[in-house]
Amino acid sequence: MYKGVALSVMASCLFAVMYFYTSLLKPLSGEEIFGWRMLLTLPCVTIFMLSSGDWKMVRTLTARLRHNPALLGVKMFSALLLGAQLWLFMWAPLHGRSLEVSLGYFLLPLTMILTGRVVYGEHLSRLQKIAACLALVGVGNELFRLGSFSWETLLVCLGYPVYFILRRKFKTDNLGGLWWDMLLILPVAVLFICKGNPSVVEQFPRFYLLIPVLGAISALALVSYILASRLLAFSVFGLLSYVEPVLLVGVALLLGESIGRDEWMTYLPIWLAVMVLVGEGAKHVLAQRRRNQS
Repeated sequence: MYKGVALSVMASCLFAVMYFYTSLLKPLSGEEIFGWRMLLTLPCVTIFMLSSGDWKMVRTLTARLRHNPALLGVKMFSALLLGAQLWLFMWAPLHGRSLEVSLGYFLLPLTMILTGRVVYGEHLSRLQKIAACLALVGVGNELFRLGSFSWETLLVCLGYPVYFILRRKFKTDNLGGLWWDMLLILPVAVLFICKGNPSVVEQFPRFYLLIPVLGAISALALVSYILASRLLAFSVFGLLSYVEPVLLVGVALLLGESIGRDEWMTYLPIWLAVMVLVGEGAKHVLAQRRRNQS
């Protein structure tokens, strides 16, 4: 268990490092950085899957695609949803939108809970209802303040649930499905690189080192995340997923962004909601440990 916790925390830290690392790659655009990330990450993930025995998932999904070509259209839409999220992650720190993205990640567990209730008929616990009410206070303040959430926040907190629903419905919610999503994103990634200014890399020789390191960080973060998901109970793994948005807020503040006075009533209730969910998760983990010991 401790190894799984360490891997999960390491993955969150690496994702946060990558978030900050993007700022070191100026004057490359967010699209170019996204392209290089995908181009370098896919081979590393492929090597991991071949060495871990997970490649059979890719073969199984490939056979399904061969027998049902219509499934390829579903996978292309799935790849579009994932690609938009990965692009946003690279784009936001370069354009001063890190806080908006981190807010989306804070809201994501709550939108996932509501998705489970609405789409799958899952019942909410008392603490989940309290968390949802707290989040609604933050949502209400943002709607009162601006009339809507930023598109970056909405893309994260609403886009991911649609992506996960699609993967579950068509039974591609495994590493094979993720590999195919990344493969279908690859042509767009290469296009972004080709459309960029190649002279930028020549003008800044440091990119010959920084770009491969970006791929290494991305691949190591993803592999650590996958290994942690296998070693940990689902409740513990979900609990640790809250580490990443906390770190992303820290990176946003480090990059010079700030939370305005009128924004605190958006962030504080949502952070309290997350703390309630963390408390519920901790309660379930302790109860499970007691059952295992008895």
